[in-house]
Formats: sequence, C-alpha cells, structure tokens
Amino acid sequence: MVSSQAQTVDEYLAELSPARREAMIALREVVLRNLPDGYAECMQYGMIGYVVPLERHPVTYNGQPLAYAGIASQKNYMSIYLMGVYADAEASNWFHERYKISGKTLNMGKSCVRFKKPEDLPLDLIGETIARTPVDQFITRYETLHKR
Repeated sequence: MVSSQAQTVDEYLAELSPARREAMIALREVVLRNLPDGYAECMQYGMIGYVVPLERHPVTYNGQPLAYAGIASQKNYMSIYLMGVYADAEASNWFHERYKISGKTLNMGKSCVRFKKPEDLPLDLIGETIARTPVDQFITRYETLHKR
C-alpha cells in the first residue's frame, strides 16, 4: 500500500495528481455526507480515515482510534476501506448483493474496494454503506469481536 506522510486531509489531497484529487474529493464528499454522528475524519495509516475518536472509545487493541472507513490513492488504483462491511457477515452479504445489483464490477479484498475512477463505484451504495452503522453499533461489534 502506498502510504502518505501528510499530516492533514488537505495536505493529502494536495499531493495527488489533479485527476486523482478530483476523484478522491468526490468520494470524500459522499463519505462526509453520509457519515453518522460520532465518527471523525483524520489522517490514519497514511490515508484519510473515518474513526471512532479515542475520546469516545479509548481502549483499542493498538491504541489507535477504531477505523470505520478509509479512502486512499494507491499506485495503480484508489480504494475505500469499509470496516463495517468487513466486521459483519450480514453487512458483507448485503453489500455484495447490492453491489451486484448496481451493475458495477466489484474488485474487493477483505475490506478494501478498489477502483480506477469514480464511475467504477456505485457512489449511492457507498453512501448507504457508510450511513448504515451508527457509532454505538460499531463499538458494540468491536467489543464483541475483541472480548478480553
């Protein structure tokens, strides 16, 4: 994965080529429009992250805020990481079925949906997916999966 050293989202976007910047801004706008209350945007793991702030949930396995989603510009593609889909079998099944219905081709790893241009993504589905998991539900799922 290509990892940025940018300290802010604006710095991250500024270091992208114009075409990549435009695509990432469009995707970011979809995420921000649909992001439930309680999550925050930040730089995390060298990409733009959407997280549960440590003030809200301070005990995590690695001391980092819980990652809910992330967007990144990689060498050969762009990606959106959807931890809410990865961490929940029901959400994963829902997402895969809805993606299939969209008519777009899904190129996905465990949580990472890869794409070359925004038209490759069903942005309405991305927005729906982001809006689908309130922060309390995401925290509960995390705690259930990481019982100590």
